[in-house]
Order: sequence, then structure tokens, then C-alpha cells
Amino acid sequence: MAGAAIGVSHLVQSTRAGADYGLTLLALVVLACVLKFPFIEFGPRYAAATGESLIQGYRRLGDWALGLFALITLATMLIIQASVTLVTAGLAGVVFGIDATPSQLSFGVLVACITVLALGRFAALDLAMKLIMTALAISTAAAVMLAFGAGPDWSALSPTHELDRLWTAAGIAFVLALLGWMPIPLDVAAWHSLWTLERAQQTGQHPSVRHALIDCRLGYLAATVMAVLFILLGALIVHGSGENLPDQAVAFSARLVDLYAASLGEWARPLIAVAALTAMFSTTLAVTDAYPRVIRALIEVSGAASDDERGLDLHRGRYITALLLVTIGALIIILYFGQRFTLLIDFATTVSFLAAPVLAWLNIRVITAEFMPEEHRPGPGLMRLAWAGFGFLVVFCLIWLGWRIF
Repeated sequence: MAGAAIGVSHLVQSTRAGADYGLTLLALVVLACVLKFPFIEFGPRYAAATGESLIQGYRRLGDWALGLFALITLATMLIIQASVTLVTAGLAGVVFGIDATPSQLSFGVLVACITVLALGRFAALDLAMKLIMTALAISTAAAVMLAFGAGPDWSALSPTHELDRLWTAAGIAFVLALLGWMPIPLDVAAWHSLWTLERAQQTGQHPSVRHALIDCRLGYLAATVMAVLFILLGALIVHGSGENLPDQAVAFSARLVDLYAASLGEWARPLIAVAALTAMFSTTLAVTDAYPRVIRALIEVSGAASDDERGLDLHRGRYITALLLVTIGALIIILYFGQRFTLLIDFATTVSFLAAPVLAWLNIRVITAEFMPEEHRPGPGLMRLAWAGFGFLVVFCLIWLGWRIF
């Protein structure tokens, strides 16, 4: 989950938030991470308690709930897949010095993801991603500390300094786009439940609820801390410089690496470039894996397809077919909209935010339903936080609707 989270929302949106608005949005980002946490946690909690995915939980609520989740997934998956692929492609172009179009670079990234997932042998890659993402976290923290030591202009970084510019149409639009994936879309609750079950099947051991929740909370905490660090990085190095971050994927990625080199020194440039690329590749790999799993689960849970004696082959075949369809669809979007990189990111994140209250409501209904074992249901404190988070999401969606209408 942390690998999926530390990607576009951090490297792109958090850095832009700090660069454009200083520390003005820092408290709001932390608040959003806190209030969205219960809905993410409900996914592995339900899977560990029942042995079912959250998608099966939606089906137990009724066809309306499963249909609603399917509609949200189908409406957003190609845009989200295209967005994370574009950022990874941009970093790949920077790291390897490839002079190619975003579409060509994205094709190479998706071919690599398909190859890894089709073979199903990614244990070594998984270990490498963990090591290099740790290097990214340490390097980011070091860059922020060095930027603090350079003596920034604290008056320009005041949380109230950019309030006037924030309360504009562009400012509100960016805030909603930022919060849409901060620190990760609520779709990941269903993904996490599928990964929890897959992990149990691979190891032959079903995780306890306690173990699943510890795993989830550690990943979520890591994603939240990294979001704060990237905001600080953009605020301390870019904000007030008069520089605007580029709109093109390759140029943006190159400038992101420049931020680290400016703080840590030129020696860090190749290390950070590779670490950032690996972090983004882990995101793209996770998303490329998640959507085919979700599509397969929707088909099988809904009863739209029946298995015969070749059940396992059909199960695998549905995954591969969905994998190809999602990647082809994402490539088509990149081909037509890839040149408008930040616009595509903002659109994808805004759509995710508008869908968040619906997903939050569904997750609350599942986790408190009678088919959820009572001893594993959330306590009163977590439920109060969940309802506060639901109210937070609804209020910001109403703000967006009011802005669009009036």
C-alpha cells in the first residue's frame, strides 16, 4: 500500500502544493490523511476478519452497492492508470536519457509492468523496491533538513501568506485535486483487501486482524510522513523563487530531481533519480496489478461468469485479459492527452475526490453490517473518526459543486 501511495500524490501533487502555496496547505493535507485513514483501514480489517474481499462485502450489501463500486472503478481506472504511468515514463526518460515522446516512454513502462505481472515472479523486485524506497525516504528527509539549514524566508512560508491566492477558482480546484489522492485514493481499501487474501493464499497462513491492521497502519503512516516531506521540499526550495514547475511529464521529473541535487549536491542526482523512478514504478506496478484484480473480482463476485473444471485457468485468464484491456485503454488516453500532463493529473485526482464520499459510505456500511463479526468491528473512537471523515469529504465535494455552479 505504501508503494502504491508514494507516487503521483507525493512526487507531483505534494511538491506542487509546497512550491505554489508554501506551508499554507500543510495542515489541511495532514487533516485529510487523518480523516481518510478509517476508510482505508476497513479494507484489510474486513478481509482478515471474514476471509472475503471488500468487493464481496459490497455484494452482500446488495447489487446496488456492487454496481456503484463497479461504476466508480470503470469511470476512473483508465485515467488513474494513465496518470501514474506518465509520471513514471517521465522519470524513466530522465534517468536513462531517452529522447522519446511521452507515449513511447509510457508504452515501455507498461510493457515492463505487464511482463512482471504476467510472469508473477516479482519477489526480487519487491525487495529492491523496499530498499530503494527506503533510500528515497532518507534522501528526502536529508534534503528537507538541509533546506531548513539554508535559512528560508519564513515570512513567505507562513501558513497564512497565500490564503488570498488560495481562495480563488484555481486555488480551490488545486486543493480538491491535491486531496483526491492524499495520501492515496479510497479505492485502495478494496485493493488492499484483495492483496491481503492473495498474500494469505501465497503463504498458506491467514493473517490475524491485529497483524493486518499493524501492516496497514505502518504503510499509511509512512505515506503520510512522506507527503509532509514533499510539501516541505517544494516550499523550502521552490516557493518564492518565482519559478513555475513544468507542465510536461519529462520536464517536471527533471526539475524534481534538480530539487534534490540543489540541497544534497550533484553527487545525489543519480541516486535520487533512480530512487524516484523506482518509487513511481512501484506505484505503476501496484495500480497495474490492482485494476485487473478488481475487474476479475467484480466478474466472479457478481456471478457474471461461471467456472468449470478449468477454474484456475479461467481465473488467471480473466486477470491477463483485464490487464491487457486496462493498459491499452491507458495508452490511448496518454496518446491523446499526454502533452497536458498536469491537467490530466488534476482531472484524475479531482474525480477520485468526488467519488470518495460514496466509497467512504460503502465502507462504513460493510464494516458495520451484520455479516461483519462483531468482535472485529471498529471501536467507537475509530467510528467517530470515520463519520468525521465522511463529513469532511461531503463538505469539500459541496464546495466543489458550489464553485462549479456559481
